[in-house]
Amino acid sequence: MPLRPPFMRSSSEVHGQVHPHQLGSKLSIRVHDALPPAESAIVDDGIGRSNAEAAPLHEVTPLSCFAHSERGDVIGGAVGRCWGHCCELQQLWVDPAHRRHGIGTRLIGAFEARAQARGCTIYYLETFSFQAPHWYRSLGYVAACELKLYPHAITRFIMVKHTVPASAAP
Repeated sequence: MPLRPPFMRSSSEVHGQVHPHQLGSKLSIRVHDALPPAESAIVDDGIGRSNAEAAPLHEVTPLSCFAHSERGDVIGGAVGRCWGHCCELQQLWVDPAHRRHGIGTRLIGAFEARAQARGCTIYYLETFSFQAPHWYRSLGYVAACELKLYPHAITRFIMVKHTVPASAAP
């Protein structure tokens, strides 16, 4: 008899494998109010392997830029990644003592310029209503999604900005 794919086999045909429906009392689920390091690492590794099998994530490249004071201290930074023509800004921070002096705008400008040099034309980020959605709008980002489901009337925004490819710019 030809071997059928696992999803079509009966439990007697599958040797050495335990299927979820067979676990029964062997399965134990533990709930935590914190992230146990060992278990969290197993889940992270598993997701990483699954994602790497499903998509060419080896093409994702990190991108960062930092603002330094005259003394050399880091007073701000933009951290993200590029993948193909997309660039994700994952973190932007400016030290509170140095805010409202254009540092964030300069960081975003440098971050986007480097990404554009890599061929990016789409930029995206996530921010909350208590952070800087209005400021990102002033930089050309538009809200692609608004999640109004958080407590205290907080909204989460996914914001996107499209640009012209560097090769097509005048």
